[in-house]
Amino acid sequence: MASRKNERLINLTIALLATKRYLTKSEIFRTIEGYEGSAESKERMFERDKDDLRRIGIVIDVRGVDPGFEDEPGYRIHPETYSLNLGELNGVEVALLSLAAEAWRGAALSEPAQSALVKLRSLGIASDFDALPNLAPRLNVTSPNFVPLTQAIADRITVTFGYLSAQMQEEARTVNPYGLGSRQGHWYLVAFDKDRLDIRTFRLDRLVGNIALVSKKNSFETDPSFNVLTYLDSTLFEKREVAQMSIRAGRGHALRGDARVISADDEFDLCEISYSDESSFVDTILWHADDVIVHSPDHLRKKVVLHLEALVRAHE
Repeated sequence: MASRKNERLINLTIALLATKRYLTKSEIFRTIEGYEGSAESKERMFERDKDDLRRIGIVIDVRGVDPGFEDEPGYRIHPETYSLNLGELNGVEVALLSLAAEAWRGAALSEPAQSALVKLRSLGIASDFDALPNLAPRLNVTSPNFVPLTQAIADRITVTFGYLSAQMQEEARTVNPYGLGSRQGHWYLVAFDKDRLDIRTFRLDRLVGNIALVSKKNSFETDPSFNVLTYLDSTLFEKREVAQMSIRAGRGHALRGDARVISADDEFDLCEISYSDESSFVDTILWHADDVIVHSPDHLRKKVVLHLEALVRAHE
């Protein structure tokens, strides 16, 4: 029963995000699987679903479908308001959220979700399914060491691993892992290096092979006031640059979280975004294709152009 409700909530969210106009209850009941029984039963299910979504920070906007008449209210989730406040998470919670995010992305592309959007189109309701993968909560974690590290952090277990240095030479490291954090598209491990007797930062994509657990549980102590993200900001991103770019209205969601809108027209928002890791930032820009136009700094714009030219040559 709980899994069916979760599926219904996901499909309701997808439909309300994808639709380009407000949906009435009758349209929702006809397109979303799971709303069954009498009219009163469907009403109660829908009201509970709305409350559940609002509790996790998903804002459903309600207004009349036709502003000129007092008709049945319509419902929609505006992409620009769609965000989840993750708050302060520990390593284990982040690992669980990562798995949940993958499940969400799978659901967004599943047959019931696509069926709902096909039904919307059959009713003449325009929808934008292609935008949904950008909107789904996503933790971009591909390292096989991510989950084992979260467990080692939770259990305070010393670990060893091979690590590629800045000179791309493999080195053996033995550390007490303090926490994991994501900045500018990369995941980092913050840990006390037992050989160098200092706190160090390690990018997960530079770990070689799998980590090894080399101690019992609770083999070291951590300072409860230590904040991994604050540490990353203070050590990795002291030097930041500001980019100015145009982002298509309703698009570029991976960039908008750090953006300051300077001006807007019917098609694009002119934004300023600070960044430090240029390579990762370029990757994010390219991922949004023609929904983003870089104006400055010049070296960033040239790097984006070079990548686009290389992409064109590769497909000639």
